[in-house]
Amino acid sequence: MDVLREPMSSRRRSRVAVLTALFVLVALAVVFLSRDDREQREQSAGPSYAGSEAPQPRTVSAPSALGDDELATIAVFERASPSVAFIVNRAIRREVFSLNPIEVPQGSGTGVVWDEAGHVITNFHVVYGADAITVVLGRNREHAARVVGVAPDQDLAVLRIRAPKDQLVPLPIGSAHDLLAGQKVLAIGNPFGLDHTLTTGIVSAIGRTITSLTGRTIEGVIQTDAAINPGNSGGPLLDSAGRLIGINTQIYSPSGAFAGIGFAVPVDMVNRIVPQLITHGKVIRAGMGVSVLSDMITGRWGVRGVVIRQVTSSGPADRAGLKGLRSVNGGRISLGDVVTAIDGEAVRTVDDLLTILDRHKVGDRVNVEVERDGASRAVTITLQEVG
Repeated sequence: MDVLREPMSSRRRSRVAVLTALFVLVALAVVFLSRDDREQREQSAGPSYAGSEAPQPRTVSAPSALGDDELATIAVFERASPSVAFIVNRAIRREVFSLNPIEVPQGSGTGVVWDEAGHVITNFHVVYGADAITVVLGRNREHAARVVGVAPDQDLAVLRIRAPKDQLVPLPIGSAHDLLAGQKVLAIGNPFGLDHTLTTGIVSAIGRTITSLTGRTIEGVIQTDAAINPGNSGGPLLDSAGRLIGINTQIYSPSGAFAGIGFAVPVDMVNRIVPQLITHGKVIRAGMGVSVLSDMITGRWGVRGVVIRQVTSSGPADRAGLKGLRSVNGGRISLGDVVTAIDGEAVRTVDDLLTILDRHKVGDRVNVEVERDGASRAVTITLQEVG
């Protein structure tokens, strides 16, 4: 018996078509995902090689000969390194509960071996405020150091350590007088505590002026683009022959790190001051035997030059007839002499006066120009030692 079937409705046919399409898409997705997964596994496993096809280390190329400049730089570094010290500045503090004294690092810098007697030179600001100082030479050979003398105005200090003579290798001394912009220079130091770091550059300029920790100016300073960073302070600036030509002191940097402008105290100043620090513990200054007013007070009075406040009895200025401030009727103060020039060089501030005198030694004769009551005159003064 034949059974009659109703024709499939259009809605049912549409549903079957959609389901069929979805099934096909799912099947294709499964195929592609399986292939991608297989390829990723093959890539992570790496290519397979049989026998001699496996990769081998590449052949090392023969080194080329070092250039003359490279060899010279290497030679200077190797000779100078034993003379460069790592300096750690420590403060003594007490533990909170036990009150036992402990040493706490509060700064670091670099130093230079000066002689075989164990003197090491560095910057004053490297050792400023230190309760204990450690000097490290060569391969972590630590030595306790004591301060022999300081020159804060020139940012210099001399330390002394007890070390075997074979560890004390003084650097040869050069001169900054004949330096030229463009000369090659090398700096060795401990930037950020990274000991015996070498950087190279050139003399960027000479005759610069910087300010010391005390506010006094330091003249004749060397400017260099050799990389100098915190921790390089007190380290050597060398010429291409390995001679000491300066002590790295400051950097100019808005960020506090290397910006291509560093400054070094010239070795000629160092060579003049260090013997005094070793012998006397301070700089023996030459002076006229006067005390002067501060620039702030002089400026308020509208005076040009340096006002002599008081003249030391029987001193050079007294013998030359110079006068200081004096009281007049009614308690008013009357000016004595105002220093306006020394040896033809203008004196406008106290720093000008001290800077000029610092170039001289005890016993030098200088021509001093002064003004008193609107009249100018010149006197010759033989400088004496002043405190």
